[in-house]
Amino acid sequence: MIVLVSHLINFVLNVRKMIQIAARLQFGAGALALVMATGSIMLAAPTLIGTAHAQSGTNRNLSVGPSGLPLPRFVSLKSNRVNVRVGPGQEYEVSWIYVRGGLPVEVTQEFDNWRRVRDSASNEGWVFHSLLSGRRTAIVAPWGGRSEPLPLYRERNPGAKLNARLETGLLIKINECDGTWCQAEIDAPNDETYEGFVQQERLWGVYPGEIFEN
Repeated sequence: MIVLVSHLINFVLNVRKMIQIAARLQFGAGALALVMATGSIMLAAPTLIGTAHAQSGTNRNLSVGPSGLPLPRFVSLKSNRVNVRVGPGQEYEVSWIYVRGGLPVEVTQEFDNWRRVRDSASNEGWVFHSLLSGRRTAIVAPWGGRSEPLPLYRERNPGAKLNARLETGLLIKINECDGTWCQAEIDAPNDETYEGFVQQERLWGVYPGEIFEN
């Protein structure tokens, strides 16, 4: 049985000097959920536009920013509309606009109430701090083009039963990570929620080896 899942997600719009607006990262409509022979579900999203890069490892050089929080660190977008500027202030030009709340971004620098962020496609710019949330989310293996679907297991065990298979580019909520596995939650457009455990190294939005509870 094939179930059509409607993802209507526009990721990022570029705003340029000539008022030219173009999609930088985008999910289209028409993702598919496939009921597999095993009884598991496949949740899919169209390929990301742009080249995403793997994140830093656990040996990243940590420092403490003016806010008292570590740098770098992952956060998520709080709003469905977030202006990204070329500098830390309202007087700076808007480079592009995020139009999808919940996207993970990496905070790499702080200045007053502004945060320099980097997304999964390595785009960087400045965002006002109140538009960011400490709620952790992640994107399934967005670097290097499409890859094998990521299994969503019922337990922290590669031999456990599957709840779903997650395609590259899917946005998921992260409840906790133990350094190897992350407990994930996915809201499907059919009002169903899928929960389970995924391999931490296959996610952008958490560091390899990072341990936390949301």
